[in-house]
Amino acid sequence: MSAAGDEAQPSLLSKKQIIAAVVFTIMAIAMGQVVPTVEVAWVCAVLIFTIYLFAFEVVDVDVAAVTVMVLLGLTSLLAPVMGLSAGLVDVDHLFDGFASNAVISIIAVMIIGAGLDKTGLMTKVAGFILNVGGTTETRIIPIISSTVAIISSFMQNVGAAALFLPVVSRISARSGLPMSRLLMPMGFCAILGGTVTMIGSSPLILLNDLILTINQGVPADKQMETWSLFSVTPIGLALVATGIIYFVLAGKFVLPVSKANSDSTSGSDTVDYLKETYGLEYSLYEVVISEGSSLVGSSFDDIEMHSKIRVVGSVADQDDMRIGPGMLNRDIQIQAGTVLAILSSPQHAQDFVQEYELELKVSLETFEDALSSSKAGIADVVIAPGSSMIGKSARDVWLRKSFGLAMVAMHRGGNTLREGDGIRDMPLQAGDTLVVHTTWDAYHRISTNRDFIQVTTEYPHEETRPNKVGWAAVFFTIALGLILLTDIKLSVALLTGAIGMVWSRVLSIEEAYEAVSWKTVFLLASLIPLGVAVQGSGTADWIANQVLSVVGEMDIWVIQASIAALATFFTLVMSNVGATVLLVPLAVSIANGVPGADPAIFALTVAIATSNSFLIPTHQVNALIMGPGGYRVPDFMRAGGIMTILFLVVMIFMMNLVL
Repeated sequence: MSAAGDEAQPSLLSKKQIIAAVVFTIMAIAMGQVVPTVEVAWVCAVLIFTIYLFAFEVVDVDVAAVTVMVLLGLTSLLAPVMGLSAGLVDVDHLFDGFASNAVISIIAVMIIGAGLDKTGLMTKVAGFILNVGGTTETRIIPIISSTVAIISSFMQNVGAAALFLPVVSRISARSGLPMSRLLMPMGFCAILGGTVTMIGSSPLILLNDLILTINQGVPADKQMETWSLFSVTPIGLALVATGIIYFVLAGKFVLPVSKANSDSTSGSDTVDYLKETYGLEYSLYEVVISEGSSLVGSSFDDIEMHSKIRVVGSVADQDDMRIGPGMLNRDIQIQAGTVLAILSSPQHAQDFVQEYELELKVSLETFEDALSSSKAGIADVVIAPGSSMIGKSARDVWLRKSFGLAMVAMHRGGNTLREGDGIRDMPLQAGDTLVVHTTWDAYHRISTNRDFIQVTTEYPHEETRPNKVGWAAVFFTIALGLILLTDIKLSVALLTGAIGMVWSRVLSIEEAYEAVSWKTVFLLASLIPLGVAVQGSGTADWIANQVLSVVGEMDIWVIQASIAALATFFTLVMSNVGATVLLVPLAVSIANGVPGADPAIFALTVAIATSNSFLIPTHQVNALIMGPGGYRVPDFMRAGGIMTILFLVVMIFMMNLVL
């Protein structure tokens, strides 16, 4: 390879990453000098290494997580060299994360979400939100976020986020807003919604049991009262409101701006393709037939050739959208108030509007979803040799009505003919290329028709199953009922709904596998052994005692805030349940030693603060939205850093105000 080629190769690490590696190494060595045991020293080193990999994006987050898991496994082999009696994690349990309740639950909710989306239900929800909130970010974010937060207050937040992931995708497609501008507010508010009731998150569900357990070992005068279902509601609602206001006011500064979702509704894909391939300056337009228009009573056949336009969609009333096979034909009578979607050149569209006194919409409104590039577009089909259509015209075979193919141009003998050149009256010949506007479902149906050869083979096609909406609703309701009304494990409840959707053919098993974000699964499952190492080695106890030894003599609210900050840190590097189990007894002990402190409030502080997981994508919800939103770790650190501080401030203020 040449020297120039060598120079073109990117270095393994950037200068910034190398400098950071040196700094983090020094930190690890320095910490190793003050920790109580060799085991804690090595766990702290792994923790620092993990934070380095995440913060500086040396590799993808899932690769970083698997790397850490493997390193923990290798400590069993290298224990004598490292000065350990055994590995930091028992290798027999190294992969327990892949069978954990959290990971199985997130797999199940992804499948359930995909099943609901497959029926078209989420598209309808997205349409309702758009009708209420329009297409502006400052109106859509509060509606989505508050809805998810309410749902999350009565079910696991990752489940609420997963259910709304396809809704946000549809809203992004129809509004033109990038997913990155919508998913993070939705995800953060799903986490915040878990603080609204005592069943909204696992730590809050667990808290009363921990209190009862602690009560067994303390005198009667020091026993704590358990918390009722809505004890935390004022605090949770304040946190949710804070999150929504934060993103409405500061979203334009802290949310990443990525390329808009590919399901754009502008029709630019169609326009560009026609222009580049055939030199046709065609665009999609939406026009409304006014009361006094001379078009009223005419048929499509009367206007299309004369005006050199092509009708690809029609809505006479709200429940009569005509797009696709069997829906549009040349004999349809035009009524006042009818909305037409037409494909034509800008000049012909303008002439059409002026001649018939029509209302031209600035952009697609009625058809923005139905004719979005994810559902319809331009395709090429060739008349096959031996086709039964040879010698017949498009008019003879009712091409648009029978097949859902609205021909807008014909390429024959090196020439491109268009609407107005009589292309629908020309007898078709073998080898004719028909340029058609079609829905992708209709285009998919002709893939087995030997009369056509499909030239366009890469197109978005996703078969929806509206006839399965009943089954999807039944199994979603069963899963939700099991979660709310029984004490069965979350993973079992959700898997009941997921497998029910497969059995009822809402999804095929292949589609269920495809619905799972395996990047998310490996990220979460691989980090669970790190939490085990932090807790089992005594590292968590040591860190907690070091922090609390500094603030132990300060005001009650300062101590409470320190406990909340400590819980926030632990929930970033271990499970929120593990952090709660570890810190609640410690917080109660501290409260009992501080005059005027309420141990039950200190315990609740821990359980709420373990939802303060916004800084890095280790929380299940953040891991879930990271891929679809195109987020990087710095995106979470920028937006989540401010949210973390706001969470602590609002939580401490509200707890001291209402409790």
